[in-house]
Amino acid sequence: MNDNPLISLAGYFALLSLFAVGGANAAIPEMHRIAVEVMHWMSDRQFADSFAISQVSPGPNIIIVTLIGYHVAGLAGAAVATAAMCGPTCVLAFLVARTWDRFKAARWRIAIQAGLVPVSLGLIAASAFVLARSADHNIYAAAITAMTAIVGFATRINPLWIFAVGGVLGLSGWL
Repeated sequence: MNDNPLISLAGYFALLSLFAVGGANAAIPEMHRIAVEVMHWMSDRQFADSFAISQVSPGPNIIIVTLIGYHVAGLAGAAVATAAMCGPTCVLAFLVARTWDRFKAARWRIAIQAGLVPVSLGLIAASAFVLARSADHNIYAAAITAMTAIVGFATRINPLWIFAVGGVLGLSGWL
C-alpha cells in the first residue's frame, strides 16, 4: 500500500473496520493475511501470540489491532491502527443507528438482521480456523484445539478451565 508503516496501518485497518461484521474477531483472517502474508510485519507465531494476549487482556477483543500496530510502528502504530479500526465503524454505526430505529417493523430490516447472523457466524468460524492453523504446530496442539472445540460446544464447562488445562500441557512441554 505505502512505504510509510503508519499510512499502511491506517489504510488497511480503516478499510478492514468496515468489513468486520460481527466484531473484530470476524476480521481475524484478513488481519492475518495482511500482517503475516502480504506485509510480512509478523510471523504466524507472533500473530497467534498477539491474538492470545488480546483475548486474555481485559477490555475489548479489538486489542489485537493495537498489538499489531505496536509491533509494526511502536506507540504511534498502536494508536494509528486502533483509531483506524474504530473510527470508521463508529461513524457508520452512529449514522445507521439513527435511521435503523425508525424502521423497527419494516420487513427489509428484519431480513437484513436475519441475514447478518449467518454471515457473522461464518466470519467468526473462519477466524477460528485461521488461528488454529497459525497456533497448531504439531499433532498434539491440533488435538488439543479439536478437543477444546468439542468440549466447548458440547458442554457447559467454563472455557477458563479448558484454557488452564491447555496452559498446563504447554508448560509440561506437550505443545
